[in-house]
Amino acid sequence: MFGFGSMIENLKKNPKSIVLTDGTNPRILEAASRLLASNFVKPVLLGKSDAIEKAAEEAGYNIRGALMIDPASYERFDEMAEAYYEMRKEKGMTKEEARKIMLEEHYFGTMLVKQKIVDCLLVSSTYSTAEIVRPALQIIKTKHPGKIASSCMILVRPSATGENEVLAMADCALNIRPSEEELVTICEDTVECARVFGVDPKVAFLSYSTLGSGKGEDVDRMRNAAALAKKAMPDVPIEGELQFDTAVSPRVARTKCPESKVAGYANTFIFPDLYSGNIGSKIAQRMGNFESYGPILLGLNAPINYLPRGCNALEVYSMCIVTAALAI
Repeated sequence: MFGFGSMIENLKKNPKSIVLTDGTNPRILEAASRLLASNFVKPVLLGKSDAIEKAAEEAGYNIRGALMIDPASYERFDEMAEAYYEMRKEKGMTKEEARKIMLEEHYFGTMLVKQKIVDCLLVSSTYSTAEIVRPALQIIKTKHPGKIASSCMILVRPSATGENEVLAMADCALNIRPSEEELVTICEDTVECARVFGVDPKVAFLSYSTLGSGKGEDVDRMRNAAALAKKAMPDVPIEGELQFDTAVSPRVARTKCPESKVAGYANTFIFPDLYSGNIGSKIAQRMGNFESYGPILLGLNAPINYLPRGCNALEVYSMCIVTAALAI
């Protein structure tokens, strides 16, 4: 597992609580038992306490000390349902509909974060990306009104020097074809996230063209977005548009753009669209032997993340640490 040393040290100084949906899931229970043993992230499990305790006993996990909340019997449920109704009544929602929706664990967990009862939320893989993002946008909302939420993948593998090679890639899960301004927002949030992982960001806006070698609307979009990002973040090394080989290979970079401070050494990649971002990150993960963390949702007022289908207990534990660290 990627060394989370600095994250864990920060969490020891400033412990956080994280609500986990699907509290009877064995992977969730194993991760929760590890968190309880380490004492720097406090897990809150959603579901009926007797069912959770039975599932933990059958699976052999010690969850003594975990807070368990059943939305249907929670003492502050009426308050939470009323708060959600007030948010959505202008959209035609009734109080009865608000109460019904608030019984759904991913909505309930999101409201726990909104009400500052817990610090962050990790949603199980039983929900789709759209199902998770919808309550996040309705309840938590974006940090900057009018700007988008996005996502990034953090990819990690050991290098020959013994240190971890850490890359950030965005947007790999949410925005299909972001505009120039939206790409800048994605870049800003990805840089911030990369720094949490100890990355000193060198940002490449990717394309099928390198600094004008190709033509087309999408090339112009990435070039213009890179220029806007440079103005927005003058202290961050940013280059674009770049082909991927130019971005990561010093040999290729010396030929194509020898004056660039980013080309050949990029570690933070902004993709032109969801298609290339999703495909590219999965190629890196599967064929480059990278460990993958994410998608990590960015641009929200509080950390809310979700687990990919097929994740194991170690990945759940890792994402708990990542999500809690983002709450500091």
